[in-house]
Amino acid sequence: MAELRRLGARGVTLTAGGARFTAPDLKLFFRARTVAAFFLLVDFNVPRPKALLGDAAKRRLVAAVLRVAGAHGGGTELSGGTFGGLRLAAAGADSPVMQRLGRELAAAADLGFDQEAGELLVRLLPAPNGSGWWALVRLTPRPASTRAWRVCNRAGGVNAAVAAAMNDLTGMRRFDRYLNLMCGSGTLLIERALAGPAARLVGVDVDAAAIICAERNAHAAGVASAVELITADVADLGSELLAGAGPFDVITADAPWGDAVGHHAGNRRLHQVLFDKAAELAAPHARLVLLTHEVRLMRALAPELVAWELRQELQVAHGGHHPLLLLFQRR
Repeated sequence: MAELRRLGARGVTLTAGGARFTAPDLKLFFRARTVAAFFLLVDFNVPRPKALLGDAAKRRLVAAVLRVAGAHGGGTELSGGTFGGLRLAAAGADSPVMQRLGRELAAAADLGFDQEAGELLVRLLPAPNGSGWWALVRLTPRPASTRAWRVCNRAGGVNAAVAAAMNDLTGMRRFDRYLNLMCGSGTLLIERALAGPAARLVGVDVDAAAIICAERNAHAAGVASAVELITADVADLGSELLAGAGPFDVITADAPWGDAVGHHAGNRRLHQVLFDKAAELAAPHARLVLLTHEVRLMRALAPELVAWELRQELQVAHGGHHPLLLLFQRR
């Protein structure tokens, strides 16, 4: 929400799973780094989605789709690109009513109706206050969290919008020495490099293949010369990492949660090692930002930490999960 307000959003209010706002020019918000997706919202005072096939309601919905898609599949007013097909996301999307509505919207925009791969996404859901329905038309062919620099992916990688939010929490400063432990494909490190200068930007991962992946992404993002990538086990890191540069002011990590990567059984030890090693490498009053799905574990472990004080806790949506985003400060 803070980033939206900085970009000029007015009337920002939280809604289920997001925020609602008004803006004179929606193109301004494509500069946002912490937003997963933008939608144009149309509010309908109708009892059920079938009523959207009525003449007046359908005209409003078609107008919203055309505003995003551009008439006859041409250049778009908002996204600056074109879409390949339209898809409709709603409860009962396979019903005859929804299928008919989807086909008619696609035809109005001169697009194919493609429920599998359509890039113009129209989402229908009940209005939160229970009085009608919302139609949400996504402004871009892909989510706003998709980054053009991502040419290499790794299982369990952090979402770029969440990575940007994590970096925001650190209070980014140009003189910060920044360390990303368990860096994987480099999302946190690259997002920090793109956000502005830093005194040092280092990523570490035990997997050599992950470091190669991060190198490819850093080159694609144009920040390869600004970052250092090291293949090493976090537990084995020592004072050689500090040579000539001093301790780190900011440390970030997206710890494996035992889903795509890692195992729940070993996560208490893994998290303890991470906190201990981060403390060894941290400057006085350094900030540590951690993303983890081990919610119960972290809430039990945080009060026991001697070196770190928990300053802020958020829960975020991430690929169907709701992990914790935690900000600590070195005691």
